[in-house]
Amino acid sequence: MRDEAEAAAPIELRLGTEAGGDRLDKVLSKLLPQYSRSRLQQWIESGHVSLDGQPARTKTTVLGDETVIVYPQPAAEDQAFKPEAMALHIVHEDDAILVLDKPAGLVVHPAAGNWSGTLLNGLLHHLPSLAGVPRAGIVHRLDKETSGLMVVAKTLEAHTDLVRQLQARSVKREYLALVWGTPVARGKVEAAIGRHARDRLKMAVSESPSAKPALTHFERVTTGALDGRAVSLLRCHLETGRTHQIRVHMQSLGFSLVGDPLYGKAHLAPYFPRQALQACRLGLVHPQTGAACEWSVPLAADFAELLARAGIPAPA
Repeated sequence: MRDEAEAAAPIELRLGTEAGGDRLDKVLSKLLPQYSRSRLQQWIESGHVSLDGQPARTKTTVLGDETVIVYPQPAAEDQAFKPEAMALHIVHEDDAILVLDKPAGLVVHPAAGNWSGTLLNGLLHHLPSLAGVPRAGIVHRLDKETSGLMVVAKTLEAHTDLVRQLQARSVKREYLALVWGTPVARGKVEAAIGRHARDRLKMAVSESPSAKPALTHFERVTTGALDGRAVSLLRCHLETGRTHQIRVHMQSLGFSLVGDPLYGKAHLAPYFPRQALQACRLGLVHPQTGAACEWSVPLAADFAELLARAGIPAPA
């Protein structure tokens, strides 16, 4: 019924007659209030609860004289802050900060559906002392399918300083984005962003009191075409760092990112397996030395290939 390597201290219960006629999961939620009913249901469904020596079923109606054994299992989120070995493309590292080039497909921080295999897990393996820094030193994020530069604080002092720089909007973050259509040569979008009113997976330009101010500057670098459809390479500068900011702001102008399955049009999704967006340049004041620092990385290989298909040379 279970791998003995998973063994945890089992909980053995002898049901009384007062339990008769109730569903097993309901009975267990009363007898084991330290665990949520949904977690108990998960353990039953995964075979970690036995009823008179047999695998239990969630909807089983108990008689009231059975023996139940529960084998508590760690929740997925309990593993969220465990170190995991992974390759990190480190661009710069010193005593205070670490700058890395995050690949597309890597989740930055654990959350529902991604409790392991995240950048945070990899950072804790690379440098165990990051366990003593909030969020393992992560002060800003990139979407899972966005590639490019991120800075990580290695000390509490560096973390505090970098957060203050981000709040002061003094950190320079430059992105390259390929969008459908031909925007004006240069412009800005200053529009608050909040949770989408109907689709909770999406963000949107919003006038809701809970929406946060957001400002994106953009410049059209050049244009090209994919199967006869116009596309434009943009250079975007962020003054704020809201969730999905560039994707939402450009979509609000009618120029969704190529490959964006969430904010783009469904029939255009096959052109690229992710949003064509990369954090290509990062500038900040070093939190320890006070020196102005800047890093840049070349386009990810898949993004460069996409530009070649569109007849656009990769920018220097």
